Amino acid sequence: MKDLVADIKYDAAKVIEQAVGPSKEFCMGYMNPGAPNGQGYISTMKLSVGTVDVKDLDAVTENIVSYDRCEKNDAYIGQINMLTVSSFCGQNGAVWGYDLAVHEDIATGKEKPMYMQEQPDGKPAIPVYNARPLLEASERLFGREGQRRFPPMPGAHVICANKDVAARGPLWVWSAIGIAILKNRSDGSCLFIEDANTYGDDNSTEAEIIGFLEGSLRKVTNSIVLCGQDQSVEYDRIYVGYKYTFVEPNQVGCALTCAPYIYLAQNAIPAGMKAADLKGMPIDEWEKKLGLEHLTMIE
Repeated sequence: MKDLVADIKYDAAKVIEQAVGPSKEFCMGYMNPGAPNGQGYISTMKLSVGTVDVKDLDAVTENIVSYDRCEKNDAYIGQINMLTVSSFCGQNGAVWGYDLAVHEDIATGKEKPMYMQEQPDGKPAIPVYNARPLLEASERLFGREGQRRFPPMPGAHVICANKDVAARGPLWVWSAIGIAILKNRSDGSCLFIEDANTYGDDNSTEAEIIGFLEGSLRKVTNSIVLCGQDQSVEYDRIYVGYKYTFVEPNQVGCALTCAPYIYLAQNAIPAGMKAADLKGMPIDEWEKKLGLEHLTMIE
């Protein structure tokens, strides 16, 4: 078989330089028109849960409102037209919080593996880390509903790898996400895995759903190594995380997991710098250069 990637060398700086959108204030969905040189894109990560009282709503509208609450909770991506795509960040993509505006825990090596994921073919086990730094990095890019920074433009069409679940209580709703980073970024794509579902009933405790979700993370990371084996690529590390909430009997709950693919807002590039300069820059340094107010609402 011909080696199609033999002459490809992944260049995160070049990708980032080509991932700036047409708007000064807002991020835009990848492939939206008007980007000066829109060949690259930035991958972000978001997990959210939300509930809504069903009073004065019907089966359709209660799902709509609970989904919209997920979009506005945590990293703010409210009021967008979310388009569903698959789950890869490839040779023309870069990961926010990892490749650029690098979260402090990743930049300083503070993060420690939660466990090691064995591989079915006998290759060395892959370290699995908490996705919290990458989820927090997305919040620090987009802001939150009450402290917006550079969210996607209202009404923008934003392609996202995503899954969600909506259900009436009493039960728990949950969402999970994982991303596997390639050992050699020139070989193919980093992989996103999204999962969402319900759990239990009004007799199920929080300790029980946490135990269930800790087991679910193992299934997510096992699915990642199987996909890597299918595609003949090797992963260096995996990030995973989950969120959950209890839905009362008179409520509908929604859990959303998604990875929006975006162009950066022009004003997200500090004055006197090029977008490529964000490669490897710690996210706290990025915030300082832009004079951004501290996000007091990060959970």
